[in-house]
Amino acid sequence: MKGRMMKRTRVWGLAGVLLFASVLQAAELTYVDLVKRLYDLRGLARLPEPGETCAQWSSYDRASVYDPQQGYVKWWANGDGNGFIRKEGDTLVLAEMEGPGVIWRIWSAMPQEGHVRFYLDGAETPAIDLPFIGLFDRKHPPFDRPALVYMAARGQNCYVPIPYQKSCKIVATEGWGRYFHFTYTTFPKGTRVPTFDMDLSDEEKAALDEANTVLTDGGLWSRDLAPGTLRPQETVTIQPGDRFIAEMEGSWAVVGFGVKMPFEDREDQIQALRQIVLQVTWDDEPRPAIWSPLGDFFGTAPGVNPYRSLPMGMTEDGFYCNWYMPFSTRTRWEFINEGPKPRTLELMSVIEPLSESADRLGRFHAKWHRGAFLPADKARWPDWTILKTTGRGRFCGVGLHVWNPRGGQCPEVAWCHGHYWWGEGDEKFFVDGETFPSTFGTGTEDYFGYAWGSPDRFENAFHNQPLNAGNKGHISNNRFHVADNIPFQTSFEGAIEKYFPDHWPTIYDAIVWWYQAPGQTDPYEPVPVEERLGYWPEIPVYRVKGAIEGEAVAVVAKSNAASNARTQAMGGYGPDWSGEAHLWWTGAKPEDTLDLAVEVPKTGRYELRAQLTKAVDYGIVQLTLDGKPAGEAIDCYNDGVVHTPELSLGTFDLDQGRHTLRVTILGKNPKAVPGYMFGLDYLKLVPVE
Repeated sequence: MKGRMMKRTRVWGLAGVLLFASVLQAAELTYVDLVKRLYDLRGLARLPEPGETCAQWSSYDRASVYDPQQGYVKWWANGDGNGFIRKEGDTLVLAEMEGPGVIWRIWSAMPQEGHVRFYLDGAETPAIDLPFIGLFDRKHPPFDRPALVYMAARGQNCYVPIPYQKSCKIVATEGWGRYFHFTYTTFPKGTRVPTFDMDLSDEEKAALDEANTVLTDGGLWSRDLAPGTLRPQETVTIQPGDRFIAEMEGSWAVVGFGVKMPFEDREDQIQALRQIVLQVTWDDEPRPAIWSPLGDFFGTAPGVNPYRSLPMGMTEDGFYCNWYMPFSTRTRWEFINEGPKPRTLELMSVIEPLSESADRLGRFHAKWHRGAFLPADKARWPDWTILKTTGRGRFCGVGLHVWNPRGGQCPEVAWCHGHYWWGEGDEKFFVDGETFPSTFGTGTEDYFGYAWGSPDRFENAFHNQPLNAGNKGHISNNRFHVADNIPFQTSFEGAIEKYFPDHWPTIYDAIVWWYQAPGQTDPYEPVPVEERLGYWPEIPVYRVKGAIEGEAVAVVAKSNAASNARTQAMGGYGPDWSGEAHLWWTGAKPEDTLDLAVEVPKTGRYELRAQLTKAVDYGIVQLTLDGKPAGEAIDCYNDGVVHTPELSLGTFDLDQGRHTLRVTILGKNPKAVPGYMFGLDYLKLVPVE
């Protein structure tokens, strides 16, 4: 090896290499073979044969169509919960596939008790007949291994393979729920696969148990290394404007790679991991196949956001990568410091000689960008391109970083007000020149395996949310396609819908991982350091001096338990809601009451003031403080979302401590939509001399 390359730490004691003998392109695949593909990273490098595809059936809004005469029609349609192929009597046909094939992934946001039935290979009796929730609740073997079947931030996920030789038809009965994905591979004709049976053999059960072990805790585990394995390692300090270069000649594969480095604080992490660039070239290719800010390459941004998954992750012991990266003659790795400070990196790798011809293996690509190659066709709004390339290979995943400082309501997206959020956008994968995507999803969070815009952090072998603070500020998601990788022969274009514009601001950047045939390059160029940092300044939040923010007031009681009092972001309706939010009471009806706690700092006489929200579906309310009327009845109807002026609700003698402000729904304006909603922007207690 020329130069130096990478130092071993405890990261590689756990996560070093996750490689298995693969049976890709074999004429016959057993169920055990298919299960092993869930964690076979080596197999991803083998280039796809003609006839190998991966696609998805989902409940996407069927109003989105491609018409040869009109082009893309209603490409933004967002009623994604109830789509299906057709009705047959009392059942809905959700999916139809021709074999040989296998379903790798099933997802839903709302599986319920209605049954879903899988008819395989033309059989009249379903191979699976369960309540839809039964595929996810781990009560029905073999759908019971917790690393394969689980809920992640309200999203239900199942990764138990379901193969079929000739065909698969999935139907649902009434009450099945809403939202579904069925992601499946179709193998080349002539491939033999078993027909799935829930009564698995002992060997097949053991294979699922092994997969569950491997994928638990993100797939961190040990294995014996192949003969001839090398473990190059190095600790280097890279000066500003300089780079460290490591080169190696021969036919090898990097099967494990990691970095550990010190930081001063959180801001130093963020700066360093966008200022240091990883650039890798394979063989004699003229352009790098890997170019990314160092932190983003490992699947999350900004800074260090710990998570563990199968192909890569960030831990207290450093960052690790288990992608299989072969080359035939040489490789050149460059770590470039484009920041103003020296940076010290502990670099580590695990390298094996190739066990087969390098010509059969794709070269690993990873590129970071902030929105390159967006569609020129305006009818394809709101598609935001994650990857566009030509050639032969496999799409293997994406990490998405979102800067969304205002939260989830954008005034330029009319239907989003009060209902939608930044991540409504569907994924769309166009393979080999498709005009209509063979993968069409139901929402950004659904693609990343969760649901309902949940900000809950989660980590799994194939998808993660390492960073999210209430869907405001920085959000980081990733998803890895291992068994469910997307093969392509001539081209791949993947997009995620992005409804909110950059100037809102809602700004995306992405790191994409894929394989491409040797000798083929991708079109992505390096991004200057000044465009990698500094585009996420904090947005000043307007606040009324002395205000008791409505969203911060404690809810003491509700007479209607089915009603809901929660915070709603209001920045999308204008700049003059204090704190850009209000307390939003929905689901109420006339005579319902909501009790709120008002904390008085010291005994005295106070004027109570308030600013409320008015809209077309808001009601008429009466406020009382400790049972005494606080002003007259207030009609909160308006044709459009506005706030009231600051209202005086009367003067009160109040003791120090907690008092109760009661909101009573009296009815509605004749012009109002019967929603009976209420919004409290803020209260004020103004001392009276």
